[in-house]
Amino acid sequence: MEYHSHTVVTERQVTLLEQGQASELTDYLANEVRVALVYNGIAHTVMLASPENLEEFAIGFTLSERIVSHVNEIKGVDLEFTSEGVLIQVEITQRCFMELKQQRRNMAGRTGCGLCGVAQLEEAVKPVIRVDSDARFNIDHLQLALGQIKDNQHHFKLTGATHAAIGLDQEGQIIAAYEDIGRHIALDKLIGAFSMRHTKRPLAVLLTSRASFEMVQKAASANIQILFAMSAVTSLALELAEKSNITLIGFCRNGRATLYTHGYRLVGQNRVCLAKAI
Repeated sequence: MEYHSHTVVTERQVTLLEQGQASELTDYLANEVRVALVYNGIAHTVMLASPENLEEFAIGFTLSERIVSHVNEIKGVDLEFTSEGVLIQVEITQRCFMELKQQRRNMAGRTGCGLCGVAQLEEAVKPVIRVDSDARFNIDHLQLALGQIKDNQHHFKLTGATHAAIGLDQEGQIIAAYEDIGRHIALDKLIGAFSMRHTKRPLAVLLTSRASFEMVQKAASANIQILFAMSAVTSLALELAEKSNITLIGFCRNGRATLYTHGYRLVGQNRVCLAKAI
């Protein structure tokens, strides 16, 4: 199977086995490519990602991993597509680069899981950031957002293999949606998009995946105050959301949701019902 590293979906002729019958059909596969992030000429990490919106990913990753504290400290992003994958050259300020080099002295490597290769366990947990407390979301609008998801998951509809991070406005309307084979990369793409374009950040973010510790940590770094997840919430995610002042809601589907932390941001008629889930 051959494909260009910048294509997101690959067509493949396959054999469907169903009820004792075999038939030929066209299947669609989500491409995953190696993406190397290089800061000021020094290789930092290699991730597996969907090969689109990679500038947004680079900016979002750089911010959510706290390599820089503000998007203005990113001076440039250049993409190079090769037969082996994608090379992303990120130029950051000299101060941020010196801090990154200091951190790297204690790191043996890093993979997409977010924790592998960290030499010391305490380095896996960054200092807690408490987000703002002024956001309010009418929980009655959540069903509206859930009903719009399929229309904003173009690659998932073809492949069934991608996650999405979706930005919501006050009315529950989807204002931005980014997909990737990696759930944390999808969130980085969303964070990078509103940061690089200096647009207003979403009032809430809806994840089509579970809410893990790393997802909550990235949300806190981007001052995302409300995090909805269609799947489960992990124990460390709940603990960090509590400390970070993030409203965390899991199992959001089919008119149901489970509220875990900081429910004061939620308003609407269904607020009373959700409160019983705590």
